[in-house]
Amino acid sequence: MGERYLKSVRLLAECMQGFERFSGESVRQHGLTHAQFDIIATLGNTPGMSYKELGERTLITKGTLTGVIERLEQKGLVLREQSSDDKRSFFVRLSPAGEGVFADVFPKVVAHGKQLFAQYGEADFDALESVLRRLRDQIAAGVPPHSPQAKELP
Repeated sequence: MGERYLKSVRLLAECMQGFERFSGESVRQHGLTHAQFDIIATLGNTPGMSYKELGERTLITKGTLTGVIERLEQKGLVLREQSSDDKRSFFVRLSPAGEGVFADVFPKVVAHGKQLFAQYGEADFDALESVLRRLRDQIAAGVPPHSPQAKELP
């Protein structure tokens, strides 16, 4: 493989792809795509949010977000309202039907995914989250790990 880090990156990608396949089974059983579930899960238990905030809080790219929201609107699961402050901006919230889907589907999908982590203890989660958080922060900062700037990261 050449560079040592590529082995780790590949393993990380394989884990994410495997988790998406595993959780996707549960999501699809409820007639939703991953992206649709991500939006419903993010909007659940909130009064709604702007497209901008929804894009920041989900794993969905801006270009995909509009189409996914339109399909959820066609299914009657979300409502879009034009912002009174900015006519180019929209506010999105779950419809009553969307609230029902969230209340029904979210706990089932979470319970399904939780099965993969049944053998993990607090120390396992702490170690995993510590390593992933450090990697995420370094990627976000664009800072190599052994540079002086990296020591300033949380």
